[in-house]
Amino acid sequence: MTQTTADDRLIVAMDVPDALSGLKLAEQIGDAVSFYKIGLGMLTGGGLALANELKQEHGKRIFLDMKLFDIGATVENAVRGLAQFDLDFLTVHGDPYVVKAAKEGAGGKDMKILAVTILTSLDRQDLDGALIKDGAVKDLVIERAGNALAAGADGVIASPQEAALIRALPEAEGKLIVTPGVRPAGADLGDQKRVATPANAIADGADHIVVGRPIWKSADPRAAATAILAELASPQAQKPNR
Repeated sequence: MTQTTADDRLIVAMDVPDALSGLKLAEQIGDAVSFYKIGLGMLTGGGLALANELKQEHGKRIFLDMKLFDIGATVENAVRGLAQFDLDFLTVHGDPYVVKAAKEGAGGKDMKILAVTILTSLDRQDLDGALIKDGAVKDLVIERAGNALAAGADGVIASPQEAALIRALPEAEGKLIVTPGVRPAGADLGDQKRVATPANAIADGADHIVVGRPIWKSADPRAAATAILAELASPQAQKPNR
């Protein structure tokens, strides 16, 4: 089926319990959105089947957010298996050996390998508890992003607060920046700690923003998505650095 032509800078996170709920959400939003993220939380609830249905029968783009992390051979094999579904984006952890293995597994398919730098739900206290080396979160994100891109990642996942700094890296030339932790003004932050508005995230260099709760928890998901798309089309979302 021909892919839908809505502004694909908005990726809606389907953080819902199962494939039936996800399909219902997609039906509520309709042609207003062309890109959906399906994460690990839905894996046992039919997530791969939903990804395939949305892609093949509804013409949507699909971001499979698995954040793969294992020994290189296992990552390579997992990515090779996922690549057969003709998906658009897949996340792996940003360690260079993981990125290299994922690119091998992708085998030249169009599926983009995106590297996770530091989760947007984490702050310095969380990193201390995980025995991550000293340094400001922002600095560690930039360092990890540069290393992942140098290892061959097609792009990175990073909070809006680091997007402009990553965009300025030489390694980021021609690469994607996808930002979760995006909340419309006045929205509940949920478990996110490093956030920005949709317009600010795009203006700071993000190619795509990921929005979940403010859309799927809304009484009118289509209207919520449309409001965000309107913000992305506003002058405030222009990219002065591109």
